Amino acid sequence: MKTRRMTMAQALIAFLKNQYVERDGREHRFFAGVLGIFGHGNVAGIGQALQQNPDLPFILVRNEQAGVHIATGYAKAGNRLRAFACTSSIGPGATNMITGAALATINRLPVLLLPGDIFARRNVAPVLQQLESPSSQDIGVNDCFKPVSRYWDRIYRPEQLITALPEAMRVLTSPSDCGAVTLALPQDVQTEAFDYPEELFKKRIWLIRRPMPDAISFARAAVSIRAARKPLLIAGGGALMSEASEVLSAFAAKTGIPVAETQAGKGSLAWDHPQCMGAIGATGTLAANRLANEADLIIGVGTRYSDFTSASMTAFQNPQVRFVNINTAEFDAYKAGAVPLVADARVALEHLHAALEQYRVPNEYATLVADLKTKWEAEVDRLYHLNYRDPDYKGKPAQSEVIGAMWEASGPRDILVSAAGSHPGDLHKLWRTRTPNGYHMEYGYSCMGYEIPGALGVKLADPSREVFVFLGDGTYLMMPTEIVTSVQEGIKIIIVLVDNHGFASIGSLSRSLGQSGFGTRYRMRSTDSGQLDGEMLAVDFVANARSLGARAAKAATIAELKQALAEAKSADRTTVIVIETDPAVAVPGYESWWDVAVAEVSEMEGVREARARYEEARKRERYHL
Repeated sequence: MKTRRMTMAQALIAFLKNQYVERDGREHRFFAGVLGIFGHGNVAGIGQALQQNPDLPFILVRNEQAGVHIATGYAKAGNRLRAFACTSSIGPGATNMITGAALATINRLPVLLLPGDIFARRNVAPVLQQLESPSSQDIGVNDCFKPVSRYWDRIYRPEQLITALPEAMRVLTSPSDCGAVTLALPQDVQTEAFDYPEELFKKRIWLIRRPMPDAISFARAAVSIRAARKPLLIAGGGALMSEASEVLSAFAAKTGIPVAETQAGKGSLAWDHPQCMGAIGATGTLAANRLANEADLIIGVGTRYSDFTSASMTAFQNPQVRFVNINTAEFDAYKAGAVPLVADARVALEHLHAALEQYRVPNEYATLVADLKTKWEAEVDRLYHLNYRDPDYKGKPAQSEVIGAMWEASGPRDILVSAAGSHPGDLHKLWRTRTPNGYHMEYGYSCMGYEIPGALGVKLADPSREVFVFLGDGTYLMMPTEIVTSVQEGIKIIIVLVDNHGFASIGSLSRSLGQSGFGTRYRMRSTDSGQLDGEMLAVDFVANARSLGARAAKAATIAELKQALAEAKSADRTTVIVIETDPAVAVPGYESWWDVAVAEVSEMEGVREARARYEEARKRERYHL
């Protein structure tokens, strides 16, 4: 057997360069590069190996967590067919990546994490940043990655790489087991040499499978659909990851079955498709939520039925409702007592399309669907232009008007990115997605700080598409520094920052719980009360963005916002546009609910009243067995 003498880190990089994936006859190089920050735990190993392999680009980020977010955004935008690896030193550099690892795993997206680790030979322990345990020498901070990784390993000897790397690739390319993969790399072992077999570095193509449904479950699913009088299809992230939009469009058009969308699945149908009812659940539309309430059959396509999708299990109130679930993950396919089709979404829908050739929803139901669609689109138009016809209006614009202006400024292939705060709820209802992957929402983890780095990953995945970021001042302040990375790498994005002086979403939730928004506003500490209820805290976001290298402007009106957006589109680098909105003008809830527990006893009257409402609402929660 031919061998090549290399350090463990050199062998790792040589392996990553030669991994490819194939789906539907199309072949892609899997790893686009490595994101990270060098420290004493990886500079001599991974750093040296990357320096002699410039064909696997290294991108320097400003925060290790942000690096993982960039990788996750890239993987999601590429439908899991491409990925980045992320490297860090030991200690805080490594633990900074844990939040990103959890986000990737919860969203079922491939990211390879390569944190530096303590010395395997131990004789110089404790090394700088090492966590010591009196009960074991075989533990470190990287063990914290175990619960948030789909695969975890620590490479104590250089030859262990030979068996660890294929296992890592198996998970990263799996439609059902995908998530973060962590290989903890002791800093001394990274630099140790071994005679690796040449076979390890040959080009390898990993087939992305499209599993077929089993015949018995498929027949039962078809029977259930034919018997349904009020079916509703829920498109989740799996519909997009499997690139099923075209067949879903044809299936919905032929059968007349209306389609509602989860946060991850939004954009599976174009907004103007006659069967597209928009968002469902706690952040759902009037159309989708009313149909869900009466549906006798729910067809879940690539969804895991999060509490937001099911409105905390209150969305489906028909006593006879049944479920058919299409999912590559058996774990999700069996939820809600469904007929489980453990299969690829596109393949399963193609087969159902053929098997249900004679099926169409009853005329009465089709009329209801069309009526609700018309009413909902009129509601979106209203919210986009609340004060449009009032020339004397001098107040702050509503958030829905900002969304409308952004949508009107965007093109058919442009992408909207967001993640946390009040924005996901309003965008889920109001953003009119035109093309698949045009709506990029990280809501599996709803991680504040994801938006800007995630958008960089989205832009890297397809530089030809304009990327708009919509975020609040609270989440902006958590991770604005990747603006520097966008300038460094020439990755242009357009950021619209809503300055509402605090955490608007949690403030609204706090008020609904009878707690008056306590601790959610950006205010100075009062010398009188001792609480954070003094003067408003002033932050100059325009100056901050400019200091990081971006173009920046402030808009006071929708007209100024539209002008700033037009200028941002023609600019050659990242732009930040700051606008204040009226927090009192909210988008309605449209017959939805979300279970957030309220204190059972309290001296505060508002809390007691909220608890009474909560107990009444909980009566609608159901088990679906």
